[in-house]
Amino acid sequence: MPDQSDGAAFFAENCVACHGRTGKGDGPLAAGLAKAPRDLTLLARDNDGRFPETKTLAYIYGDPLDNHMTRVMPEFGEDMALDLVPVDLDGQMTPTPRVLAGLLLYLESIQR
Repeated sequence: MPDQSDGAAFFAENCVACHGRTGKGDGPLAAGLAKAPRDLTLLARDNDGRFPETKTLAYIYGDPLDNHMTRVMPEFGEDMALDLVPVDLDGQMTPTPRVLAGLLLYLESIQR
């Protein structure tokens, strides 16, 4: 199973440019974006204190039901769909890309 360090490595490679090293939305490219990147350290706070795993997973992966929405952030689903692991999402074991499972653990660890 993936762990938090796997997620931290993916974050450093793919997310820091916009979300910043600490995930607060202050990356070097943030100022040039039409919409400010989300402060990823506040996901749980903004969800009544509970980390929103399912919603976060769907957004990062690229929810096909939301394809009508304008996104600034790229979808990562197709690039990571080959290596799946089971992840408990809302009591349901869900096949999830290994790297994304690690990223969820990392994002949960940086909540404040």
